[in-house]
Amino acid sequence: MSVSAALSFTDLPQPRPVAGEDAYAREKELALASDAAKRDNFELFKAHKVRTAEVDYLPIKLDIENVSRCNFRCPMCVVPDWQKGQRANDMSLNDFNRLLDEQTGLLEIKLQGIGEPLLQRDDFFAMIRAARARHIWVRTTTNASLLHLKNNMHELIDSDPNEIQISIDGATAETFEKIRVGGDFDQVTKNCKAINASCREKDVKRTKMWTVVQQDNVNELSMLVDLAAELGFESQVFSLTLSDWGLDHMNTRNNSVSAFDNLRPQKLMGLVDQGRALGVEVAFWMVREKYSTETPEKLCPWAFERAYVGSDNRVTPCCYIGNPDVYEIGNGIDPDNSFSSIWHGTDYKNFRRAHLDGKIPKVCQSCYEDKAT
Repeated sequence: MSVSAALSFTDLPQPRPVAGEDAYAREKELALASDAAKRDNFELFKAHKVRTAEVDYLPIKLDIENVSRCNFRCPMCVVPDWQKGQRANDMSLNDFNRLLDEQTGLLEIKLQGIGEPLLQRDDFFAMIRAARARHIWVRTTTNASLLHLKNNMHELIDSDPNEIQISIDGATAETFEKIRVGGDFDQVTKNCKAINASCREKDVKRTKMWTVVQQDNVNELSMLVDLAAELGFESQVFSLTLSDWGLDHMNTRNNSVSAFDNLRPQKLMGLVDQGRALGVEVAFWMVREKYSTETPEKLCPWAFERAYVGSDNRVTPCCYIGNPDVYEIGNGIDPDNSFSSIWHGTDYKNFRRAHLDGKIPKVCQSCYEDKAT
C-alpha cells in the first residue's frame, strides 16, 4: 500500500493561528505575565489532570456571541428558522466588559456566534480592543458583506483581532449565492481583496478563508484554493462536517447536504500541495475523531475548559449548539448571577457528571461514536 493510500482524515493538516504558533505562544505568555490571577488560574487548570464534575478553575477559553442576528440566510444554519433572522438582542458593551473583568482566566475568545458580528459595529470593535488590552487572543468570523461600509474594514483591522475568519462557500457566484443566501459574490470577493491588501500594507497577518464543504460546493474545492490565492489569502480552511445545532430537523437537513462520505483524504491532501504552490496554507477542520465515553480523556473537552455565552448572556455548552433556547446551563448571567457561579454551579456539575458517567445528553450525541445515554 502506498503512503498516499494509507492516509486518513486524522493525517490532514489542522488549522493553525494565522500569525503562527510562535505568535500565539507569545501572546499567551504576555497574558499570563500581565495578570497574576490569570497565571494562578492557568496553573490550576494544568494541575487538574483528571476530569471531574467539580472544577476549581475558570475556563481558559470562551466563545462570546456579540449578536445573534444575521443578514444572510445560509440553509445549513439555524438563522433562517428565526423570525427576521434574529434570536435575541445584542450583547451590550457593559455586559461584555463585566464578563471579561470577572473571567480572569481567559487566554482566548472567539468573538462571534450564530450571526454576523459586524452588524453591531462600534461596540463590536470596542469589545475586540477591550479583550486585546488584556492580551486575550481574539478570533472572529465574518461573511465580509459589510466590510466596505462606514470604514468597517479599517476599524476591524485596527481593533487588532488576532484572526479574522472569512466565510466563502463557493468559487462561483452561482454556488456562493445558493449557499450564502442574501450574499453578493462580487461585493464579498471585492471586500476580501481589499482587506487582504490593507493587511499587507499594515504588515499584519489577520485573515483566513473558511469554507464549509457540502454537496453544492464539493466539486469546486480546487477552484476555491485558486480563489483564495486570487483574493490575497495566505491561509484557508475547509470545514468538512456540518453542525446539527442540537436539533433533529437540522440533523436531517444537514445530513442530506453533507459531502463528507464522498471525501477522500488523498484528494484533499492534493489541495494542500496546490495551495503551497500558490502561497496558501490549506488546512482542514472537523472533529478529528469522534469523542468517546471509554475514558474521561476521550470526552469532549468543552465541558471542562470552555463555554459559549450567548448575546443574551445565557450559557450553552458549545458552539455546535450555540443556542440557549436548545440547551441552557444555569439561569443566565446578570449582576446577581455571575458566569463563575454558573460554571461552578449545580447545572454545570451535572452536565459534566453526565459525560463522565457515559450518559451523554442528546444534544451532544452527534459528536460521539458511542451514544450511551
